[in-house]
Amino acid sequence: MATAISLSFSVDPQSHHNYFHHNTHKASIFTPKYTHPFILSSKKSHLTIPLSTSQSSSSTPFNQTGRFLTNQELEKLESLEKYRYFQELEKGSLWIQVMKEEEMDVTVWLLAESFAESMLMPKGYVKFLAYLVKQYMIERRAMMPHTATLLAFYRENGEEGDLHLAGTVEVCFDKRGANANPPTPTPPKNSPYICNMTVDKLLRRRGIGWHLLKASEELISQMSSSREVYLHCRMIDTAPLNMYRKAGYTIVETDNIFILLTLQRRKHLMCKVLPDSESPLEVDEFTSSVDT
Repeated sequence: MATAISLSFSVDPQSHHNYFHHNTHKASIFTPKYTHPFILSSKKSHLTIPLSTSQSSSSTPFNQTGRFLTNQELEKLESLEKYRYFQELEKGSLWIQVMKEEEMDVTVWLLAESFAESMLMPKGYVKFLAYLVKQYMIERRAMMPHTATLLAFYRENGEEGDLHLAGTVEVCFDKRGANANPPTPTPPKNSPYICNMTVDKLLRRRGIGWHLLKASEELISQMSSSREVYLHCRMIDTAPLNMYRKAGYTIVETDNIFILLTLQRRKHLMCKVLPDSESPLEVDEFTSSVDT
């Protein structure tokens, strides 16, 4: 398993607290050729999912919990909706933005497949995992703008037409957006937290995971006053661990060995202090060897 993912996953449907966790050229802007409603193309047939045309709840002055948003929260929500990250990679073009409501279903399938792979579960469990992931994502989306899910879309060089959903990552910006029951070792709830990162199995080794991480840090720099960013990485996931270390993350705590009694993998809690003005991350020296 080489997915850049760090997770502690509850299969209790009552809780719905699911914690998953090339060389580049100068970034250039390109416009994806799709409009809503649309079908996101994927090299996996079951990820070609028609999505709904329902309007995002963020267009109203209150979130899905019924709580009215403050003027500051509305400004942050608008910033999230406008956020775009573009990068030309060696073999294609990458576009990263905040997930829209109508993009949730295809994201759920990507995550569910990744979790099944990571947990060595039979493919028959993917639908069950997708149900749990969907409930979790509905709850997390209701917490915007204190948290956000980023999606990476990828197009091969010379390819016309649809973009491929290449990966996803979740970012929590503050205490209000923190998970209610975070995995151990527990990160500070008032600090930004990156989790649930995964890259499509057929699109790894292109630097997509690295740029999801970079986009997450860039967004945190815009949305949060805190510069201490935390994430989890399982001890067995050597490729993601190397990527995080190259990006400047250090291990601050590791799960006790007794966590194995709960049938979970031991995890590192890692932290990075972002500079006041985040500079571009260097990728040339190692992305070709990182399976993300």
